[in-house]
Amino acid sequence: MSLSTGALETPGRGAGLADIIRSRFLLKLLVSKELKVRYRGSILGLLWSYVKPGVQFVVFYIALGVFLGLEQSAGNPRGLPNYAIYLFSGIVLINFFTEALGNASRSIVGNGGLIKKIYLPRQLFPVASVWVSGVHFVPQIVILVVACLFNGWRPSLLQLAAAVAGFIIVALLATGLGLLFGAINVYFRDAENLVDMLLMIATWASPVLYSWKMVQEKLGETYFNLYQLNPITVGVETFHYAFWLPTTDGAEAIPPHLLSVWIPIALAVSAGVLLLGQLVFRRLEGRFAQEL
Repeated sequence: MSLSTGALETPGRGAGLADIIRSRFLLKLLVSKELKVRYRGSILGLLWSYVKPGVQFVVFYIALGVFLGLEQSAGNPRGLPNYAIYLFSGIVLINFFTEALGNASRSIVGNGGLIKKIYLPRQLFPVASVWVSGVHFVPQIVILVVACLFNGWRPSLLQLAAAVAGFIIVALLATGLGLLFGAINVYFRDAENLVDMLLMIATWASPVLYSWKMVQEKLGETYFNLYQLNPITVGVETFHYAFWLPTTDGAEAIPPHLLSVWIPIALAVSAGVLLLGQLVFRRLEGRFAQEL
C-alpha cells in the first residue's frame, strides 16, 4: 500500500491574500477587537473620528485659508472658491491613508503575543488595520457629504465613480505599503520611523492644502507629470473632482487627463505596490514568531 504525500510547505507561510477571503470571519473578529481595544477607557470613543479631523481642518483652514489667502473672497479673487470643502475633502482621504498605513505597519509587532501562540493568516493583521481605518473614514465622509449638500452639491455619476476609484487607489496603496512595512518592521524596527516620515510628507506631497495649478505653474509640465505619478495625489484630485467641484460655479478645472490617464495609472501603481508588499510579506512571514 503506497502512502501519498503532499507538497512540503514552509512553516508559518500562508496562501497570501487568498487567506483573507477564506478567513473573513477572523477578519471581522480582528476588526471588532481593534475597535474595542482602541476605545477602551475612552470617554468619547468613536467620536474621536469626528474630533481629530475637525481640529485638523480648523487649524489648516485658519492658517491657509484665512492667513495665507487661499480662500476666495471679494478682496481675494485668486483664491479657491469653497476652500473649506476643498480642504476637508482632501483631509478625509489623507487621514484614512495615514491612519491605515501607520497602524498596518505596526500591526504584526503589536500582535506579537497572539502570533507566537497560535497560527492564523498573518496578512489578517495589516488588512484589519486598514478596515478599522475604513470604519473611521465613514463618519468623516458623511460630514463631507452633508457640508457639500448645504453648498449645492449635485454630482454626476462620473464624479461619484471617480471618488470610488480614488478611494480604491488609496486603500490598495495603504494595504500594499502596510504589508511591506509591517513585515520589515518585525526584523528592523527602524521601519516605524521611516513610515512616520512618509506620513509626515504625505499631506504636503499631495494637493490637500493647495491647488494642483500651483504645482503646475511652479514645476512645469514635465515635473508636474512626475508629481501626478503619486497615487495619493490622484486620489485626492478625484475627491476634489467629486465633492468640491460640483459646489463651485464650474469655472474651476480638473488636472489634465485625470479620468482617462491618471486614474488608470494610479490604479496600476497601487496594484503593483500591493503585489510587491504581498511578495515581501510572504517571503518574511515564516520567521515572524521566532523574531517576535
